[in-house]
Amino acid sequence: MLIINGTIHTMDGPVIENGYVAVTGSKITQVGPMGDCPKRWEGETIDAEGGHVCPGFIDAHCHLGMFGDGVGFESDDGNEETDPCTPQLRAIDAINPLDRCFSEARAAGVTTVLTGPGSANPISGQFAAMKTDGRWVDAMIVKAPVSMKLALGENPKQVYHHRDETPVTRMATAAIIRENLRKAVEYGEKLDKADQDEDSDPPDYDAKLEALLPVVRGELPVHIHAHRADDIATGVRIAREFGLKCVIVHGTEGHLIPELLARENIPVITGPALGDRCKPELANMTLENPAILRGAGVPVAICTDHPEVPIQYLPLCAALAVKGGLEVEQALAAITINAAEIAGLDDCLGSLTPGKEADMVITSCHPLELLGEVRAVLIGGRRI
Repeated sequence: MLIINGTIHTMDGPVIENGYVAVTGSKITQVGPMGDCPKRWEGETIDAEGGHVCPGFIDAHCHLGMFGDGVGFESDDGNEETDPCTPQLRAIDAINPLDRCFSEARAAGVTTVLTGPGSANPISGQFAAMKTDGRWVDAMIVKAPVSMKLALGENPKQVYHHRDETPVTRMATAAIIRENLRKAVEYGEKLDKADQDEDSDPPDYDAKLEALLPVVRGELPVHIHAHRADDIATGVRIAREFGLKCVIVHGTEGHLIPELLARENIPVITGPALGDRCKPELANMTLENPAILRGAGVPVAICTDHPEVPIQYLPLCAALAVKGGLEVEQALAAITINAAEIAGLDDCLGSLTPGKEADMVITSCHPLELLGEVRAVLIGGRRI
């Protein structure tokens, strides 16, 4: 496939004002100005007609497929509100790829999502990175698990307060996380000792601790739901104590402590910003958050938190960040290459780089222009 006559947003280099992208199979093979475009091409050619070509959009945090659209409890599979510690739960066992919101994501150019459990539990379960096109989850997965979801602040308090169970304070939420991480460390030590000493018996199998082993070994990052600045600090504190790879999700009050996050080199997946301040910990929500964080040197992505904001509005959320002071190409990066880097997927996604997967969006004008339209979407080199 050959895409010609478009403004090419490579995301790992300068914008090419009039360029082309060549695709062979599922991979990008060539990118450059039209003057270097192959004169003969066997295969489909798409004329962008002066429009824009960019990588497929990546929503770095959502719950797509976990909460059925317009269905109710029967398809409400995002929160196991019966146990505050559920690391063994896997998003891939709940995602419904036939939920109609997947088609809305594709139509808007969202080609990859990180989706998984909600924030009812301090330790919620395993997120998956997946493409938005398909009928069989296993064939759509990019990486699973891609992260372990933790949650701090108001949500766990609310859930378990109504059940008259722990945690009902921020202290208890943090304590539950610490307790189970420490158990996972000890579990791993016992497994290692049993491997090295034939006289030592391995511990009994524990599904929760098995799921937390790659977390405490630094192999699987934690994505920590935190809105308030003090909750962000708690998440960073716990990550430092256990040597965890840490990403802050939402980070609504990150703009109050940007230099502290920059010092810790902690990425933030910001959002959702398209909505009201529906709970106390959102009191300081502002469109300026991504720009302030980015200005301090914090790696930033932008998410919808679907269904909190419908996933098709991911580009609009990025555009709102521009209104809040983020530069246009930085906002586009927040839903492409930055999102891929924070998710650990930038080896194959996030930019129009030869060798990467051919996930692309062709738009009539700049991808963040509200009145523009999506002309074509490719996933894995296939026009969908």
